[in-house]
Amino acid sequence: MARYRGPVSKIARKFGDPIFGPDRVLEKKNYPPGQHGSSRRRGKKSEYAIQLAEKQKAKYTYGILERQFANMFDKASRSKGITGEVLLQLCESRLDNIVYRLGIAPTRRGARQLVGHRHITVNGDVLNIPSYQVKATDIIAVREKSKSMSVISNSLSTRKETLEWLEWNESSHSGKILSVPMRAQIPENIKEQLIVELYSK
Repeated sequence: MARYRGPVSKIARKFGDPIFGPDRVLEKKNYPPGQHGSSRRRGKKSEYAIQLAEKQKAKYTYGILERQFANMFDKASRSKGITGEVLLQLCESRLDNIVYRLGIAPTRRGARQLVGHRHITVNGDVLNIPSYQVKATDIIAVREKSKSMSVISNSLSTRKETLEWLEWNESSHSGKILSVPMRAQIPENIKEQLIVELYSK
């Protein structure tokens, strides 16, 4: 199976960053996984290794496969604006990510599952494509018959404040993108310039 289904804490430890959210395992073992743990001597990483790791980190964070990610970079490189910033904007505009950002699901994995199982609508139409690029002013909502699902209600009850480029309507269980996010409005700890350098080789 192409998409990673293994333990997320292992990946978080690999990058030394809680890319899937708060992680108690990472807090206890803040070193890469492996038989020798923190005692293993690790040489200085090459420039290519650092750039590759940053790309892998972005792919794991957003749950995107290699070909999808390469296509998104190609689209970003042909767009106006800073390539790295446009790439992150495309990642943030994916339907599964918007569902996660609105607090409808506690994780991106959970958001992808809700979309795939037809619990989410875009502008009133049921959409089951997690990679769908949501545009500004699109209305993303929970399907009427899915509003009572415990996984959705539990997630919404513990949701944090919505990001400033998103708007959430509690009464209708719907949200909207107000604008394309600027780089400063994207909270992910990703050095997008390293990814641009990697693809530019």
